[in-house]
Amino acid sequence: MTKALNSGLLQQQPITETLEINYMPYAMSVIVSRAIPEIDGFKPSHRKLLYTMYKMGLLGSNRTKSANVVGQTMKLNPHGDQAIYETMVRLTRGNGALLHPYVDSKGNFGRQYSRDMAYAASRYTEVRLDKICEEIFRGLDKNSVDFMENYDGTMQEPMLLPASFPSILVNSNQGIAVGMASNICSFNLNEVCQATIAYIRDPGFRLLDVLPAPDFSTGAEIIYSPREMEQILQTGRGSVKLRATYEVDKKNGFIEVKEIPYTTTVEAIIDDITELVKSGKIKEINDVRDETDLDGLKLTLDYKKSADPDALMQKLFRFTSLQTTFPCNFNILINGTPRVLGVKAIIGEWLAWRRACVHREIGFDLEKKLEKLHLLRGLEKILLDIDKAIRIVRETGKEADVVPNLMAGFDIDAMQAEFVAEIRLRQLNRQYILQRTADIKTLLDEIADLQATLENRERVDKLITRQLEAVAKKYGQKRLTRLVHEDDVEVLTDHQMIEDFRLRLFLTEHGYLKKLALTSLRSAGELKTKEDDQIIQDLEGKNKSDLLLFSDRGNVYKMKCFEIKDHKPSDLGEYTPNLLSLEEGERIVFIHLTDDYAGFLLFGFASGKMAKVPLSAYETKTNRKKLVNAYSEHSPLVAIHHLLEDTDFVVISSIKKVLVFNSTTVPLKTTRTTQGVQVLLSKKGSKMVSCKRLADSDIIEPQYYRNRTLPAVGSYIRESTLSNRQLGLEGP
Repeated sequence: MTKALNSGLLQQQPITETLEINYMPYAMSVIVSRAIPEIDGFKPSHRKLLYTMYKMGLLGSNRTKSANVVGQTMKLNPHGDQAIYETMVRLTRGNGALLHPYVDSKGNFGRQYSRDMAYAASRYTEVRLDKICEEIFRGLDKNSVDFMENYDGTMQEPMLLPASFPSILVNSNQGIAVGMASNICSFNLNEVCQATIAYIRDPGFRLLDVLPAPDFSTGAEIIYSPREMEQILQTGRGSVKLRATYEVDKKNGFIEVKEIPYTTTVEAIIDDITELVKSGKIKEINDVRDETDLDGLKLTLDYKKSADPDALMQKLFRFTSLQTTFPCNFNILINGTPRVLGVKAIIGEWLAWRRACVHREIGFDLEKKLEKLHLLRGLEKILLDIDKAIRIVRETGKEADVVPNLMAGFDIDAMQAEFVAEIRLRQLNRQYILQRTADIKTLLDEIADLQATLENRERVDKLITRQLEAVAKKYGQKRLTRLVHEDDVEVLTDHQMIEDFRLRLFLTEHGYLKKLALTSLRSAGELKTKEDDQIIQDLEGKNKSDLLLFSDRGNVYKMKCFEIKDHKPSDLGEYTPNLLSLEEGERIVFIHLTDDYAGFLLFGFASGKMAKVPLSAYETKTNRKKLVNAYSEHSPLVAIHHLLEDTDFVVISSIKKVLVFNSTTVPLKTTRTTQGVQVLLSKKGSKMVSCKRLADSDIIEPQYYRNRTLPAVGSYIRESTLSNRQLGLEGP
């Protein structure tokens, strides 16, 4: 509930009633009178400005100061001068926001593609209406549209402008109202006129064949999707993908961007690139410069010699506003009601409105010709007796009686008599009167033609068609925005965007995982670990490799190596319990990098059993982060080894028994949880405590520890068989 002041007392009022009384009129005022364009292609602010310039005689004349126009416009538009001037700026040729500007300008009006290029004050710039405004105001003086009073009732202004082409589609128009918005992209004038002519001839024509895509004043490229474009043309909603155009100078090592999407600015692109370089996502760029001058936009990128410029641009398209989208929302006021329409529906509404305008123009011409005919009919009667007319005028005593006496003398009405009375003395000759009355036949033919046109819609449509053809011929221009079919556009996947480099991973006993590029590792000193920590495994691979991390709980965690941030030698690395969200007390005991999941894993358990599982058993089609039951948990895990081919291994029991065997004796099982086969037998309750490759052990006489049959207990360690006796005696 809300409270309202009424007769000095506070009264409760339902919030719904308050909204209806106060909020709804405001919302409708914004929608209808400010933010949403109408079928003539203009918002009220645009229309008031252009009409003011038209009444100032700025169509086909010299330019005047913008401040003068702004001041005059305030008679129709009760807003501040700055708001009016900003409206003018967008309509100018200098700003470049429109495909076909309505205002021919002189001076600095900023640029559509620049966020920071400020326009000059209105006292410095000059404007006049552009030539194309002849088509915007065509027929305005022939009662083609309705007029209304301005805000203080001192002037009349048109409710719409009788544009002779669908200007609503030719120039971009954006507006934000209350609860709704409008975002209309621009289309090529030639294509719009041809599409309208095609609609007149056959409303069922295929629009995409005539009007393939929007056209923007900043050029660039549209990534063309026939399916998406068909949706936009039919529904008025969707998005158009735009991307910049560029040229590569490989000799000097730089890229020049000459055209950017309509929806971005040079400064925004530079900000995006700078942020990417600072964050390390882009390393191929040395410098970026805005070299825009009087010749137009130019954004220069200096790239490193080792970089591929085209691949670099693909990255920039992905991460910066060098590639953006234009969101389409064709919301237009039709008879005061906002409606979202497809392009063909907009053309249909425009055509119905334009037919009404042409009807009113023809009706205006017809009325004028009928009036002229009526006057000439009166003049024709004078031809019968000019002397009588002169005598009536000469013999009339008072001037006020001349018209009544002529009416009585020749049986004509007051309008005809007034016309005769206004004829100068030198024109009262037979030749003049015969010449005027000879126009009657021509007038009759013209009147008949106009009446026939009013009664025949086909003739009205032919007139509209001729006007559209004339507009396209006079003002049409080549398409600025080029179309690139989506099938011809190279799109880098997330995986391709990642830089692939050689690296080394280190796993410590306390569960820290450190990732170092080989380039930084070569110049590194001692790798930092915690005081009581040590490296238990290190391996070399690539940044795009899959990383498998096996825990002591029978789980394997999967991730891409590039998902781990790069470290410095002085960093401790990533703490795996946090990185992988490990369970309480769970720790990583083995890691492996792979690109192709080749080879197999050999598991050694405390029970003396060994299991061999293909690495491909851990490959998944989906991007799963965790696989449970990665190996058997029937006995505690002692070691994991990755093999590409079988080799000799050494296992040691808790009572110092040693057994050497080849991994071929362990059969390959496709089931990850296989318990394996018994290799080392237990004696007096002994357990397997170590499993190593023979090549990594200190044993120099392996035959001493081999058994003909497996499983076996093994043999006690003999010092003479060890290359490093002290290490061997200390055990695994």
